[in-house]
Amino acid sequence: MTLTAGRRNAIAEPDPQSELAELLRTGPFPAALRAAIQASGLSLDRVQYRLRAKGASVSVATLSNWQSGRRQPEGAASFSVLANLESVLGLPPSSLRALVGPPRPRGRYAPSTITAPAMEALWTAKDRLAALLSTVDTSSDALLTRLSQHDLVEVDASGAQRRVRVRQVLRADADGVDRWVVVYSPGHPQGAAAELVARRHCAPGRTSVDETGLMVAELLFEVPLVRGETIMMEYDLVNPPGMTGRSGDVFTRKFRRPVRDYLAEVQFDPAARPRRCTQISAPLDQPTQFRRRALTVSPAGAAHAVALDFGPGTFGIQWDL
Repeated sequence: MTLTAGRRNAIAEPDPQSELAELLRTGPFPAALRAAIQASGLSLDRVQYRLRAKGASVSVATLSNWQSGRRQPEGAASFSVLANLESVLGLPPSSLRALVGPPRPRGRYAPSTITAPAMEALWTAKDRLAALLSTVDTSSDALLTRLSQHDLVEVDASGAQRRVRVRQVLRADADGVDRWVVVYSPGHPQGAAAELVARRHCAPGRTSVDETGLMVAELLFEVPLVRGETIMMEYDLVNPPGMTGRSGDVFTRKFRRPVRDYLAEVQFDPAARPRRCTQISAPLDQPTQFRRRALTVSPAGAAHAVALDFGPGTFGIQWDL
């Protein structure tokens, strides 16, 4: 689990057509299908309608699962739909079929087969983060299913991010899972680090911080989990003194593995009510191609964004004061 706070970078508009040919050559299948649908200009409802006109019956949910990587075509019926889908999207025959991997394992607690990047791969400071990660135990990370996550960011009267309150629910995919690893960078101008405060059902373990304030920390569970068992835990990330408000600011979470449901919420002090708020998200294979959606700031000064079955990728909220 990784989070960042700080001034936003320039956000490029997506150019799906320029990437489609390369994705059809190299894959993976979900990214290639997503790019092909985006390049076609069709909604999933319209794709389903055109498939039905060809005698191929498939639900919008199935199409969504295919393009997100949660599921893939398997069996003769699915591959028949896929052949018609290539025609609807104007793709060469078998161009998508060639990218579909082997059948996935079944079972109630079968681990996710979506390829996850290395924990440092989502960060620009890859070498520094890799060095910090080598000081903690990351073995549990691949054995935890992300069921639910809620981040509440508190912005004070100066416009500075003061605290992030985190609540998450995880499920063990194997016996003996006993910790969660937090990666956080507050973006402090002098490189100060945040304070990690364990609030419910967890305790601090080893922590490493570098000179820029980038922190890697273990949160230890009360007891090791058995396969299929869940844990709910809460903790705070308290930013150091000296954080300053910015005219353009952002909070993002980087997901190396999918999360069932994610809620990002920002609570603004009345003196720092933003002029605009925007939801931003980018898939793993297009890390600089952010998709944006305008958000409403409530009368109480709060804005939120929800993601379902999101990841791998980056999701968050940006705002202008």
